[in-house]
Amino acid sequence: MDRLINLLDGVTGDMADIAEAVRRSLVIVQGRRFSAGAGIIWKKNGMILTNNHVVNGHNPKVTLSDGRQFQAHLLARDEEVDLALLKIDADDLPAAPIADSHAARVGQLVFAIGHPWGQRNYTTAGVISALGRAETRGQRRSVPIIRTDASLAPGNSGGPLINAAGEVLGINTMIVGGDQGVAIPSEIAEAFVDREKGR
Repeated sequence: MDRLINLLDGVTGDMADIAEAVRRSLVIVQGRRFSAGAGIIWKKNGMILTNNHVVNGHNPKVTLSDGRQFQAHLLARDEEVDLALLKIDADDLPAAPIADSHAARVGQLVFAIGHPWGQRNYTTAGVISALGRAETRGQRRSVPIIRTDASLAPGNSGGPLINAAGEVLGINTMIVGGDQGVAIPSEIAEAFVDREKGR
């Protein structure tokens, strides 16, 4: 029993360290005067990924984990996958490691990190409930999604869904059915960022 308790304590400590490391890459994105969401540092040169509905077509204010604030420039947005790419005037930022979302599995342990109801840097845990597709009104007609039971609330939008290694599996975007979160897989996010970099 003591060995089991020690093992569980070690795992819990590892998870806490992983969440703490990812929180350094988490930002606050304030797209409108009275509302804010989350975002994740995608590239160390100041590229930040969030949801399109968080920025709402504006050049938002971004607050880093160390408290520094920047006026961001909106580089690109894609309403169909609800993603927006921002750029701030900063270098050597702690970019989050990105997972291969093709390897995601139902039942896999995941963590959602964001600012639910304005409470900064909250972490919730759950498992991947389903891997599927969602119909869209755009040219793609449908996009892959990750569904999870990790608790989400307004303010989690644009924040990362991470795996047990602390890598970003997806970008949290909405809640369905009252208790299921939906994230856009990292494969979609990476392709979105790469398109902008290639222009």
